[in-house]
Amino acid sequence: MLIIIKKKWFFLAIAVLFIGFSWYIFNSRAVTEAGSQSVAEEFEIHMVTSEIKAKTEDGKVIESYRWDPGTIYVPKDKKVKLTIYGVNGKEHPFIIEGTDVKGTVKKGEETVLDLHFTEEGVYRLICTAHANKDHNGPMIAYLIVD
Repeated sequence: MLIIIKKKWFFLAIAVLFIGFSWYIFNSRAVTEAGSQSVAEEFEIHMVTSEIKAKTEDGKVIESYRWDPGTIYVPKDKKVKLTIYGVNGKEHPFIIEGTDVKGTVKKGEETVLDLHFTEEGVYRLICTAHANKDHNGPMIAYLIVD
């Protein structure tokens, strides 16, 4: 009988420890997630300008400019900090189609944009200096707001 009582207390103690440990893990995760949400209120994106050069068989140099990455997924209704670093090309004047946003990215400099999209959709980041093949383009990136 004494052995049965000791076994019951032993299993009860293990059950209490298990419940306590589970409660601690659950609550510590909730605190961490709640704390990280306030830090992650702003969504940050980094881009660069890049250039691709090649020679044709007759020796002519051809080039094309692009935004890298060329497609970006952006959360709807969040603050977005878009940082673009100019690596190739003297300067890239741009617009974000469907918005009033415009500016210029210059070689060796960072251009920082604070954006906030409230409508889902595809917004094109267009370099107006490289709008088509005749001007080493098109230099277009796609911001997909979802």
